[in-house]
Amino acid sequence: MGLFEKKRVAGLYKFLNQVDVSNMKTWGEIDLQTKPMKDVFEKHGLEDNTIDFLGHAVALHYNDFYLYEPAIDTVQKIQLYLNSQGRYGDSPFLYPIYGLGGLPEAFSRLCAIHGGTYMLN
Repeated sequence: MGLFEKKRVAGLYKFLNQVDVSNMKTWGEIDLQTKPMKDVFEKHGLEDNTIDFLGHAVALHYNDFYLYEPAIDTVQKIQLYLNSQGRYGDSPFLYPIYGLGGLPEAFSRLCAIHGGTYMLN
């Protein structure tokens, strides 16, 4: 990503940071419930490779249909990514310290704390 593209992405991040999904006044010129995500990306002038990165690596969409669906879902996914960045370390994703075997242990612990039952088989 070049210097100018980084500036455009920073502009998108600034826009997404000020958007409150429940308040339409913060959406600016784009109606996030009717306009597709493609229009949001075009408004900020992003390149195709950057759009692919944001859609698939940040918002975790597995196909390109999100570009033609209402933008509000993808906006919420990117906001979640940005809010998670730096919260639990260098990555916005949670990964157990001792490998994936820690996931069932953590789940059963949380289940017991909240009064649930965790049954095997």
